[in-house]
Amino acid sequence: MAEPVRQCSACGASNRVPAAHMADAGRCGRCKATLAAVSVPVDVDEATFDRIVQSSPVPVLVDFWAPWCGPCRMAAPEVKKAAQQLQGEAVVLKVNTEDHPRLAARFGVRGIPMFAVIDHGQVTQEQSGLVDARRLVAMVHAG
Repeated sequence: MAEPVRQCSACGASNRVPAAHMADAGRCGRCKATLAAVSVPVDVDEATFDRIVQSSPVPVLVDFWAPWCGPCRMAAPEVKKAAQQLQGEAVVLKVNTEDHPRLAARFGVRGIPMFAVIDHGQVTQEQSGLVDARRLVAMVHAG
């Protein structure tokens, strides 16, 4: 998977975002308009996950989920709200445990949904089960 992409709201151009700058505002490569920090959960594969976690200057909130999981689907809107509230303060990633079981195993995921906050490569908070956006934001702030 390549670097995450941000769409420019002014010209529609796709802009690759280096992993270390996902929480930063930037400039569109085509029209030079301001690009806001990432404010949505980003689906990642193992390589992209590692790049982001290793280079992020801000905490990373990870949602370990699977498409067949009812509580995971119920948590998705809350994860999206948390990503919006944490814009510029944290990066929110989604890891599909069906597609990336080795990554889930690395973090000891035994039940989903499971949420983890990783700050400078260290897990600082974990929570299993369905939680709301307020709790997810609190986990990042407490981490």
